[in-house]
Amino acid sequence: MARSSSGIVAGLTAAALAAVGFLAYQASASAPESLGKPKQDAPTAAPRHPKAKTDPKAVPAASGKGLRVVYALESDRVWLVGAGNKAKRSFEVTPSTVDPRPGEYSVTTRSGQVVGSDGVPIEHVVRFANVDGVAIGFSAAVDGSTPKLDPTQKTGGIRESRADGQAMWEFATVGTTVVVVP
Repeated sequence: MARSSSGIVAGLTAAALAAVGFLAYQASASAPESLGKPKQDAPTAAPRHPKAKTDPKAVPAASGKGLRVVYALESDRVWLVGAGNKAKRSFEVTPSTVDPRPGEYSVTTRSGQVVGSDGVPIEHVVRFANVDGVAIGFSAAVDGSTPKLDPTQKTGGIRESRADGQAMWEFATVGTTVVVVP
């Protein structure tokens, strides 16, 4: 009896090895050639944010039409888009600790000068969303700083330079469309 059960085990083992070998072959045959073979000029690590665009003024394709503000979460960049779907201005921002969801919003309120939720005096505040009770908007610190954010605090201020804040203030009046893209 021992002899016949060892024959069955050997047969099952051989069948299992053949099945694994066949599946491995199928997987390797359908994998792209570049898999596992890094190019000589390929970077060894992906950047934190895909900021390397050929033209930073190029408006994101899926950001709507017409006069609008476009805010890209991944690249921390804003475009002020005018007639002809052309960016009048594009600039980097310092994100808040609370992000709005991708989608279309409208500027709801504006304030010339207030104290931000982080205690910093800010100007040219342009608010467009509210997430879990946190007002989300663009602003510039009066002293021009972009302080390091405390991730334990819920803040909605997307900080711009003073010059960019002035441009946003002039461009984005109440009712202006704000499109948030990933």
